[in-house]
Amino acid sequence: MAIMDPLPMPTNLVESVAEEESPERTEWLAQLSDIVRGVAARWSLTLGPPFQPGGQASWVAPVVDAAGRELVLKVGWRHYEAEHEVEGLRAWVGRGAVGAIATEVDGPTASMLLERALPGTPLAVLHDEPAQDEVVARMLRSLWHEPAPGHPFRPLSSLCDAWADEFDEEYEPGETAIDPGLAKAGIDLFRRLPREYAGPSQLLVTDLHAGNLLAHGEGWRLIDPKPYVGDPAYDALQHMLNCRERLEADPRGLARRMAGLLDLDAERVEQWLFARLVQGSVGMPWLVPVVPRIAPR
Repeated sequence: MAIMDPLPMPTNLVESVAEEESPERTEWLAQLSDIVRGVAARWSLTLGPPFQPGGQASWVAPVVDAAGRELVLKVGWRHYEAEHEVEGLRAWVGRGAVGAIATEVDGPTASMLLERALPGTPLAVLHDEPAQDEVVARMLRSLWHEPAPGHPFRPLSSLCDAWADEFDEEYEPGETAIDPGLAKAGIDLFRRLPREYAGPSQLLVTDLHAGNLLAHGEGWRLIDPKPYVGDPAYDALQHMLNCRERLEADPRGLARRMAGLLDLDAERVEQWLFARLVQGSVGMPWLVPVVPRIAPR
């Protein structure tokens, strides 16, 4: 039997696995060509080359099925943040998410056959950031809703606790780190905010930004959500983190702009942004000088 050449791999996926130095993920990546070809054979798909540079956890490529439909195949390493991605996509049917056509879970691998957004150009490419703010806000307001009873989605507090625990393990006071007092205030707030929220729990994307909104006809399609339920004010954060220049220049102003577009309490959005910047400062040192400028007054 002929040995087939390995499939091309997304650059970001390869770099992410190399940086993590996880034996399990390294072995998985080595087998990924065979895994993808096996999924494609079971679902009768013709594979295209993967999107580049791609994401850090999945092999994603355009495909054509036996009926000639243009779709997308996503074969990814299962991780806790995105555990209920497909359930989220199905809960958002008709609200702006890509459709999930088929799914398969096999050990550490989760495979999804998805609707393809066409032309599929990211919002980040098509519009400048002020225009992106408005699209992101409209999409979030369309996506937020209370999930049906018996839903599988985890509370936002579980995500915040996991990230806060990681911060506590990695944070070391020093000249290049944020002030210990701000670190404690921010990470305590990051744990507390989701528990203090008293409003109706909404189904949150938690990772909505201009790279995860793709042009589709006259509108947009959401891809790659990481669903949790809780405080909608959290959902403004990832877009703001992706707006580095504006975040560095005026973090409070950016928070207030997004709060206004989303009809949310501005002070609470500011609190969330402060807490998230503290939590993210270990891995993103450029956030360190921004933190004091958004700290609660």
